[in-house]
Amino acid sequence: MYLFRAFAIWLAIIFAESIHSTLRQIFLSPILGDFLARRIAVFTGTILIFAITYFSIRWINAPTNRTLLGIGLMWVVLTVGFEFSLGFFVFNYSWQRMLEDYDISRGGLMGLGLLLMFFAPLLISKIFRKPLTLQTIL
Repeated sequence: MYLFRAFAIWLAIIFAESIHSTLRQIFLSPILGDFLARRIAVFTGTILIFAITYFSIRWINAPTNRTLLGIGLMWVVLTVGFEFSLGFFVFNYSWQRMLEDYDISRGGLMGLGLLLMFFAPLLISKIFRKPLTLQTIL
């Protein structure tokens, strides 16, 4: 049951990230340029993912830390599949364009965002195991 719930939360994350991306294109890219806007969006998108995870982690009800990491891995795999499918089939992006978001040597930070997505369920779950304080978050 927790995998179905984790998948449902991933759908919510992708929906929120799609709106986030649209807003980035409309408001931030014209001012800062597309590449810088995409770099900033990795951080704001990560905050969005952590917020959605924060409000849903109890509902997912994963039994172990290993399961939480499995959920994070599932989210990453689904996200990469979604991103590349959308980029290739809908936006007709080249492979070079899609991979530049992942190339840290060229300033791409998407890999960092996916790494944080991978750990989000486990990290947020740890927050709920202790009283919520600033020390718990840090």
